[in-house]
Amino acid sequence: MAQLQRIAIAPSQLQQGQISLTKEQQHYLARVLRLREGDRFIAMDGRGKWWLTQLAGEQGQVLEDLVVETELPVSITLMVALPKGSGFDEVVRCCTELGVTTIAPVLSDRTLLQPSPQKLERWRRIAAEAAEQSERAFVPTILEPVAFSHSLSFENSHKYICEARGNFPHLKNCLQYQEQKELVIATGPEGGWTQQEIDSAIAAGFQAVSLGRRILRAVTAPIVALSLVTAALEG
Repeated sequence: MAQLQRIAIAPSQLQQGQISLTKEQQHYLARVLRLREGDRFIAMDGRGKWWLTQLAGEQGQVLEDLVVETELPVSITLMVALPKGSGFDEVVRCCTELGVTTIAPVLSDRTLLQPSPQKLERWRRIAAEAAEQSERAFVPTILEPVAFSHSLSFENSHKYICEARGNFPHLKNCLQYQEQKELVIATGPEGGWTQQEIDSAIAAGFQAVSLGRRILRAVTAPIVALSLVTAALEG
């Protein structure tokens, strides 16, 4: 099935084996992908379900359910201090490809970007597109941006805050010896977390960890952190 094109649909579009395609989806399938009547594609609802589907006019006819096994065995939430410019677009795209479950953009003391509602819509669209491309079963959840101090409450999770300055253990060494089911990983802004933010996170049950000896960009750090996790889980 890997050669078939994939499109993300809303669960409400599927009724009794028929997928009602939007005008945009019809245009994409017919004009961009050059599919013709009777051609097959894969529809995915972003919640773990895939269907082998046949194009039939303005609809898709579901032929069979598909089993997809591309997800990581744990739930991973990335708390990412918003980088400047359009850097968060890259974070969303790459981390979706790597298997993140939830991305929580946070406003730290050193955050420069103040995102608009249009930004959130854009990030969710990027996540859907990246999930299609990387054959994910799920589209990651992109939460609304909140202040870092208001986002530290996670229960029943192993929680890590990544900090470049300080003698902290490497994240990869902290992942090897525990039974991990739900992970929360926080990465900081340009200039790093403030000491007060690190102290608040530790008080909330986070473990301070390092991502290596070099200083990483705010865009690079979450991608590196997630890569370490996926290597440990799938290696």
